[in-house]
Amino acid sequence: MAGRGTPATVLLARLGLAHTVHGYEHDPRGSSYGLEAAEALGVLAGQVFKTLIAEVDGALTVAVVPVDRQLDLKALAAAAGGKRAKMAEVSAAERATGYVAGGISPLGQRQRLPVIIDASAAQFRTVFCSAGRRGLEIEVAPADLMAAAKATMAAISS
Repeated sequence: MAGRGTPATVLLARLGLAHTVHGYEHDPRGSSYGLEAAEALGVLAGQVFKTLIAEVDGALTVAVVPVDRQLDLKALAAAAGGKRAKMAEVSAAERATGYVAGGISPLGQRQRLPVIIDASAAQFRTVFCSAGRRGLEIEVAPADLMAAAKATMAAISS
């Protein structure tokens, strides 16, 4: 990775949190960036997390779930203290985070949004999430990801 990094990697470095950045050759024709990342990095799909932006009672909320699972919108709403959740429009997600869809990181976002990480992350020593660019992943301890994102953890996937 050349230059100063992405907002996500800059944040981790500034906080002094241990992490490793992994690059891989992204196929722009692919549709599942997370599964592509898991395969390219040779790790379990459940250890690679995707960042999804949803609206909980009209407020944007970040959900971080394993790439081989689905976001449970009812569970997300409950975890966020709301009643209803729906997926946000891509344009709203990109504006709020400063990242492009398929490369949204839960870290270093333009706006400070609440972040909820699926509880399955706790079973791993390290997890992978987007570093803020397609083809670039951050490997980090779940507790450090939670600290950097000021996140909470809840069972939000099915």
